[in-house]
Amino acid sequence: MAVSHDQFEIKFRLSDGSDIGPKSFPPATSIATLKQSILAQWPKDNKYGPRTVKDVKLISAGKILENNKTVGECQSPLCDLPGAVTTMHVVVQPPTADNEKKVAGEAKQNKCVCVIL
Repeated sequence: MAVSHDQFEIKFRLSDGSDIGPKSFPPATSIATLKQSILAQWPKDNKYGPRTVKDVKLISAGKILENNKTVGECQSPLCDLPGAVTTMHVVVQPPTADNEKKVAGEAKQNKCVCVIL
């Protein structure tokens, strides 16, 4: 996150290798706000896009960023390079509610019953 006039220059790398940005954000911007920005700019032709902010995980400098943190709190030592653009990786979590229901249903069907006489 390059510091330029109290702004961080960030681009978001998607799993297909394409980028969103770069765009400037003030240090007080929350990670949740970054995720909302990603949702608004998500490529419309990408059928596996996130539905909500909860579906998006941001990774910077090898760490998953928490929604309640700010961009300024999440900066790494590499962010102080003048003119540099920080790349954050975007991971989209697949919907889990349907998968959990299937797993729970399978667990009920695959019961093992032992009787000791």
